[in-house]
Amino acid sequence: MYQRILVATDGSDLSRTAVLSAIDLAAALGAELVALYVVPRYPVSYFEGGITISVQDMARTEKQWSDKGQAVVDAVQQEGQAKGVQVKPVVVQSDLVAESIMSVVQKHACDLVVMASHGRKGIQRVLLGSETQHVLTHSTVPILVLR
Repeated sequence: MYQRILVATDGSDLSRTAVLSAIDLAAALGAELVALYVVPRYPVSYFEGGITISVQDMARTEKQWSDKGQAVVDAVQQEGQAKGVQVKPVVVQSDLVAESIMSVVQKHACDLVVMASHGRKGIQRVLLGSETQHVLTHSTVPILVLR
């Protein structure tokens, strides 16, 4: 059925549900798993004209965020291996989370995406955005959304 599943995680408790489900599904299907963590770029434009942030401080902060992302996907890899699932950890840096997910799907030839959703509705969804909704409406592969 599915041969390569992408699971998007941000290390939160909610995305942990998606990770555990993706590992179980991959184990049941004999599929490979791609664990993706998208690291945001430092929000330079947010501070324009106000606070001066050094390039070194920005680089140090982005490295900390990347290291955290790597630790999250490495943990997914260890959990998957414990259940006999081959996991490829992937960390990308981008402010465009949904586009990054779809790009990694293409690059790694994934045929299913597993991700979590907060299930926000109304004005909260409009104000906070929905990466899951964006992936749902633009993906070329099936999406399994967990809440």
